[in-house]
Amino acid sequence: MKNLFAKAVIMLLISLSVKAQKTTCAAELSLQKQGLLEVTSHVPGVLVELKYATTDNFMKKDVYGCLTHAYLQKETMAMLKKAQENLGKAHPGYHLLIYDAARPLSKQWELWNTLTEYSPEKRRTYVADPKEHSIHNYGSAIDLTVADETGKPLEMGTKYDFFGEMAYPKEEARLLKAGKLSQKAIDNRLILRKAMKSAGFMPIEYEWWHFNAFSRKVAKEKFSVIP
Repeated sequence: MKNLFAKAVIMLLISLSVKAQKTTCAAELSLQKQGLLEVTSHVPGVLVELKYATTDNFMKKDVYGCLTHAYLQKETMAMLKKAQENLGKAHPGYHLLIYDAARPLSKQWELWNTLTEYSPEKRRTYVADPKEHSIHNYGSAIDLTVADETGKPLEMGTKYDFFGEMAYPKEEARLLKAGKLSQKAIDNRLILRKAMKSAGFMPIEYEWWHFNAFSRKVAKEKFSVIP
């Protein structure tokens, strides 16, 4: 009974997200005009909780406003669909849960200007310099995690947007040996990485949640920046 209820909740969330594609939000209409697609109406099983449309982020404020649905370029969307399918085959009932996707450049500046306590070099570890653009600004990067059958995110060792080595994939072996990161958290990160890499996404060294569909150079050649 519990599993049936959990599945019903998940299906309801997905259904509501699909219906919500018809939007009056200027930011979302702009994304649609540029040819980007809304995720949940194109990739069954994927869940969305844009953290910058909430106060649960490093800025502690709602940055996105009415932009509450995840959008991606068509090619990136096809890769995401493959990743969700591969995840479902390996772990039936599991869902990719998106925290951020296409990000307007104007919002990139807000994130960048918040990190004033860091040097520009250190800032680039966590937020791409708006002058250089983030791959998010081209609709070709995704921040996400894995959720179980009930929609609950798996334990990953840190929260999303954690600034520090505990979030660095490149430091996992050392942190495990030092007892700072659990084997369970690493195993869950590997579930996410395997699903994403199997679809062609590229992880980065400093954030377990971030994956690029293309390099910045290729994204700039293929797509226009989202203003």
